[in-house]
Amino acid sequence: MTAPTLEIDVSPEWGDETDWDRLAHRAAEAIAAEAPELANPDMLVSLVFADDEEVHVLNRQWRAKDKPTNVLSFPMLSREEVLRAGAEENRGAPVMLGDIVMARETCMREAAEKSVALAVHATHLVIHGLLHLVGHDHELGTAEAEEMEGLEVRALARLGIGDPYHS
Repeated sequence: MTAPTLEIDVSPEWGDETDWDRLAHRAAEAIAAEAPELANPDMLVSLVFADDEEVHVLNRQWRAKDKPTNVLSFPMLSREEVLRAGAEENRGAPVMLGDIVMARETCMREAAEKSVALAVHATHLVIHGLLHLVGHDHELGTAEAEEMEGLEVRALARLGIGDPYHS
């Protein structure tokens, strides 16, 4: 399966009991199968498994929200630019799609609240973050949220993970 190229940095706080690199690559492949604009190895994504403190600082700086959140996505391209970059005639040159940063403590708390393993919740958030990088946004309205959730649910099902929105 073709997916964006991931450059992954895992903070020690995330531990070594899970292969975060493999988890992220599997998540990217699953969502690329559902969202063809992500099926492009020329697109580069920086994925950082960070802690709440780092995400808190970024969230305050870039979104004026003085708290950590589970995942932040920083797209480098507009939706139109993503689609143009994915066109067959534009393939071959690397293009930076954006950055994703995940907060360990928030992810752990949410996973516990949902009664799912951290790896399951993190998989969902990698998929969610990748969709944001290509222009999907659940905050634009109900139709957009339903479209994005549908893509996430189908990608997670490819990995044997149940629907996180209706569990």
